[in-house]
Amino acid sequence: MHAPTRMCRAVLAVLSAGILVTAGCARESGSGGQGTEGTAEADEVLLQPAAAQGPDPFTRSTVDPAGAPPAVPRTAPPRKAAPGGRAPHTLPGSTPGLYGGTRSVASCDVGQQVRLLAGDPAREEAFAQAAGVPRAGVADFLRGLTPVVLRADTRVGNHGFRAGSATTFESVLQAGTAVMVDGHGLPRVRCACGNPLSRPAGAGDPEGASGEKWAGYDPARLVVVAPTVKAVTDLVVVDADHNSWMERPVGDEGARDHTPEAPPPYAPGTDITGPLPEVPPAKPKEPERPKKSAAPTPSPSAPGDCPTPIDPTPPGEAVAATDEPAVAPTDCPAPTAVPSDGQTEEYPPLPTDEPPGPPTDPDEPPGPVPPMTDEPQTAIELPWQEDAPAGIAEPVGG
Repeated sequence: MHAPTRMCRAVLAVLSAGILVTAGCARESGSGGQGTEGTAEADEVLLQPAAAQGPDPFTRSTVDPAGAPPAVPRTAPPRKAAPGGRAPHTLPGSTPGLYGGTRSVASCDVGQQVRLLAGDPAREEAFAQAAGVPRAGVADFLRGLTPVVLRADTRVGNHGFRAGSATTFESVLQAGTAVMVDGHGLPRVRCACGNPLSRPAGAGDPEGASGEKWAGYDPARLVVVAPTVKAVTDLVVVDADHNSWMERPVGDEGARDHTPEAPPPYAPGTDITGPLPEVPPAKPKEPERPKKSAAPTPSPSAPGDCPTPIDPTPPGEAVAATDEPAVAPTDCPAPTAVPSDGQTEEYPPLPTDEPPGPPTDPDEPPGPVPPMTDEPQTAIELPWQEDAPAGIAEPVGG
């Protein structure tokens, strides 16, 4: 009778010890440890340092240290939270300086992430369900993301992998965490563990967050990323090596990084968890209107290039209508009898059938005019007619 009793007590002791060990692993992993045996509950908010893999990872880390500079601890004093907690600062995913990185270097190896999931169908299927994409589209989904680094402690929805399916819990990711963001600027994958990310379910101040707090952690400085209404083509991020602005096309791993044409109105080192100057929206380019053709201006022309005068239209003929006003040439000389040197030209006298009269003295007054008569006039022989044949005489004025 005593043997069965002792056996039952031993079994109960083993089961109790197993439960305590499991609970201890979960708390240890939730504290930022590298173990993979811990779990996270759906209603808890877990603090996750940038380099910690955390509980229930989907894959091993795909972080590239060259493209993911370590987080710089905050030196600013903590902000005083409002009574009852303070909601995290919500910023659109297109906010310049929300993310950072290293110029021409990706923070995550996207190709490796694709291969790790493709090698385990169960994980790939669970990842697809948590990310909201079909399993056949997981590779294209990942290749369309942009590897960057968080520049503020950010609250997200997190999804782990346990017992063949995806889990759900809330996380606060430390600034410096390598993530992949989509075309709306929303973090979708945490590269240290391959977990798919989503928007957080809660937005309150996580006063009861579990895990070890890092230097500079301030609940009043948390950020929640809101997806943009329209997809963006580029993200304006901070080049951590040079503390300058750079623009990274969406879906690119750093090969096309370039300096933005219009930098933001604040410095790259500005604390994005506080009030930011508003970025003026880009003015849409107005379509160019066709210019009205102006009347051609007559150009100086050489002699002979002037337009030929148009004869007036004969009566009864129609005149073609035109919108172009008639422009008189201004550089062509007007017809005139006056030469260009201003001197008056003398023309020779017209020919006449009358014989020339005797030369007259211009100073002698004109003589009396003989009266008109019907009587025949006597022929008068003029001196220069002496050699004329006899009997031939011409009447005066004949």
